[in-house]
Amino acid sequence: MDSSSKKIVITDHGFSNINPERAVLEQSGYELIDAQCKNEADLLAATKDAFALIVQWAPITETIIRNLDQCRLIVRYGIGVDNLDLNAARERQIPVCNVPDYCIDEVSDHAMALAMALHRQLLSTDKRVREGVWKIIPPGTVPACKDALFTTLGFGRIARVVLKKAAAFTFKLAAFDPFVSEEDMQALGVQKITFEEALANSDILSLHLPLNDKTYHLINRESLLNMKSNAVLINTSRGGLINTIDLAQALTENKIGGAGIDVFEQEPLPDEHPIRQAPNTIITSHTAWYSQRSIPILQQFAAEEVLRLINGEPLKNQVA
Repeated sequence: MDSSSKKIVITDHGFSNINPERAVLEQSGYELIDAQCKNEADLLAATKDAFALIVQWAPITETIIRNLDQCRLIVRYGIGVDNLDLNAARERQIPVCNVPDYCIDEVSDHAMALAMALHRQLLSTDKRVREGVWKIIPPGTVPACKDALFTTLGFGRIARVVLKKAAAFTFKLAAFDPFVSEEDMQALGVQKITFEEALANSDILSLHLPLNDKTYHLINRESLLNMKSNAVLINTSRGGLINTIDLAQALTENKIGGAGIDVFEQEPLPDEHPIRQAPNTIITSHTAWYSQRSIPILQQFAAEEVLRLINGEPLKNQVA
């Protein structure tokens, strides 16, 4: 194999350094390039003769993929792969991998923090106290955790840990996931329910789904109007799962009880977006994944996927 085909290109990243990747790959004989591409022209130039790509936010479009002469693998830093054209990669027979197992504790902790703050009405109670109103009963209806249903849409790695943590608060547990059997859910003490039942019956509804044509804007005006008026909606998954314009309207009209949102279709969240003014809403800036240990683990796991390819080992987390 000639030298031009031994380039591992990191197209872009927001890390302070790439020392974890270097530590994994330094003995491989491959050159690791920190490209920090800013636009399509940069991507086309940097990736053309790459052996493998490691990508964070850069759009790896059909144009980019068709330009790849020698690429054997694309790895995404993170869980979601909606910035990668998976169909184009399949056509070129280039495997695509993600890193789905690096921030399970962090995201599940964040989802539970949002859920409990809203379920216990901490925001509205805090606001009322600061305004000089002292009442020993919260502003709205607060069912006991043991009487409330905590549901996840999706039953993957993070959803299962969220539900395990919700069980510690004594919530009743349910999940909607058409790809998981009732027996598998029941083994973990979780009731399998339909999407319609999840909307109608959940006191807390936490989203843990991939973003695709079937899940885009799954939560919209119609689905929000089918939820309980005191229900709490949590999204630490993908921004496009929710029509946030519809969500802001539902919150303003008190159609649901509250929302904790960490991810948005457009990031940064536009200044004029109505969700900023919606009541009983906690907004975080795509921070659910973060802890001081999650970043180096993400970098290490992404590089290890490339090393598996180099060593002729099976890929661990191939999604396409």
